[in-house]
Amino acid sequence: MKKYNVGIIGYGWAAGAHIAAINATPHAQVTAIFSSRKLDNAEVSARHGCPVKTYTDFDEFLASNIQVVDICSMPAQHRDQAVAAASAGKHLIIEKPLGMSLQECRDIVNAAEANKVLGCVCFECRFSGQFQSTKAILDQGLLGELHYGEVDYYHGIGPWYGQFRWNIGKENGGSALLTAGCHALDALLMVMGSEVESVTSLSTKSKSDIFAPYEYNTTSITLVHFKDGKVGKCSAVVDCLQPYYFHTHLCGSEGSLLDNRFHSMKLHTNKAGWSNLNMKMLDSGDVSDHPYQTQFETFFASLEKGEAMPLTSLRESLKSFEVLFAADKSAEEGGRPVKISELA
Repeated sequence: MKKYNVGIIGYGWAAGAHIAAINATPHAQVTAIFSSRKLDNAEVSARHGCPVKTYTDFDEFLASNIQVVDICSMPAQHRDQAVAAASAGKHLIIEKPLGMSLQECRDIVNAAEANKVLGCVCFECRFSGQFQSTKAILDQGLLGELHYGEVDYYHGIGPWYGQFRWNIGKENGGSALLTAGCHALDALLMVMGSEVESVTSLSTKSKSDIFAPYEYNTTSITLVHFKDGKVGKCSAVVDCLQPYYFHTHLCGSEGSLLDNRFHSMKLHTNKAGWSNLNMKMLDSGDVSDHPYQTQFETFFASLEKGEAMPLTSLRESLKSFEVLFAADKSAEEGGRPVKISELA
């Protein structure tokens, strides 16, 4: 038996990827699932290769022998479920988004800190090969001091995609940034490594009948002004008709990086051509391709030490949601610049 028993809330697409990743770590195994629909214990256990007890009563689920709760339910349910789990003394793994409003996000973080439990938000792209390699390039100083960065998310979430049925609603989708583009905004904030002063955002939506069911604008562009003078840009486009694309372009005093290519003056190479980086690109929206295992191993290792995990702790992730909700506020107000301090 591993040290940590994990209970999953929700048994959909994301939960399947989470269960496989958790069970693959040396620290934890999934032993309980709470679902609104009745599940067969034997069938679920056989599917995942470990004994799992399923629940339809939330209080019974929380009272079971679990130390960690992993929330993979509908986004609109995250706040209440996370606060209840934290109040029951359970550590938290929360699939993005953390909450559907900034107040919901803050409620979760405050509940966790009040009950002295640790948490992890699934901004797993920070643990991807693409962004770990990008961060290494930056840490080695090969681009010098960054002054501009753009990270963009292009992923057409149409009827062919399982998420579509609930993603189209404002209640669980929210905005282009909140439902999916948050991964790109979060990655931008990680690589720029500076505090945000203000954001300016505009949004629109496709004229295609395919995306007509959406109750909110499905494309947004956000300009980010950092306190130290850097600027950045993040596009979130969930109504495009093209292959999935997670675009990165960073410019610094010693060079530039474009996706999996870079040029550095420090290497004395010819700037007429890019140098190629051999790294795994983020090229799919399928959760089975996401680096959950690496992220969860880091989370459980931090639990062992009794300290907040690096990169995607609740408090660290809250910073990204503060910027995100400021951007959505700007878009709702026609592009008015919104300072992060306004959200206090």
